[in-house]
Amino acid sequence: MPQRLSDLKIIIRGAGEMATGTAWRLVRAGFHKLIMTEIDFPLAVRRTVSFCEALYEGTSMVEGVQAVRIASPDQVVQLWREGIVPVLIDSSNTAKDIFKPDVLIDAILAKRNLGTALLDAPLVIGLGPGFYAGTDVHYVVETNRGHDLGRLILEGSAVPDTGVPGDIGGQTLRRVLRSPRDGRFDSDFSIGTLVSEGQVVGQVDGQPVATEIAGVLRGLIRPGLIVTRGLKIGDVDPRANLSYCYTISEKARAIAGTVLEAILMRYNQPQREGM
Repeated sequence: MPQRLSDLKIIIRGAGEMATGTAWRLVRAGFHKLIMTEIDFPLAVRRTVSFCEALYEGTSMVEGVQAVRIASPDQVVQLWREGIVPVLIDSSNTAKDIFKPDVLIDAILAKRNLGTALLDAPLVIGLGPGFYAGTDVHYVVETNRGHDLGRLILEGSAVPDTGVPGDIGGQTLRRVLRSPRDGRFDSDFSIGTLVSEGQVVGQVDGQPVATEIAGVLRGLIRPGLIVTRGLKIGDVDPRANLSYCYTISEKARAIAGTVLEAILMRYNQPQREGM
């Protein structure tokens, strides 16, 4: 174990909304030796608060913390010195073999385990359903909105995927935009745009994508990406507060706080016992 907690090497699998909230919290808490890994073409909906946007734009800034796309692991150390989060394409899931992390966090939120194992690091944390604490990860973090959101699970698994989005402003299913078919998504709309009920905000291979409620486009998948039928491609927030489009959600902050709790539980224990 490193002499200082801040020297812990951390890998976060995924760089979407929840992964970004987690990275942001850890960086703010002083953990700068952190790297995020992603697939070639991430499908983030809340792009304005997702570090995976760095893979398209070269860089991404969320609430004062910057992430930068890297092409090689050789670039990591310099970015760590500058307090910048490196984002690396790692479709083959081999980064852990190169970096040998002290902590690995699976924040892909795929609702199933995509290759994370208990032996990947001394501390392995899985976010949401699909992981079993004590079997394929050490700890699981509950991601379902409600009374247990952010609960640290030491044994067992998170609540299975309900298929129903969390309640925001009294809306659940109707606030989410889903792809009507397989194909390429196109749109001239930007995140932060105010929309009305029934407004067409994009199309998938010519088939329109329309809102079911009025509000603000809090999230919208990057135009030009190939999507599948039923995939979440947008999010309308009925509260219509533009600032919410550019700040980390309460859900992401709760999950991030629990990840920090898990790290401190595991790595601060020797210090406490020696006091």
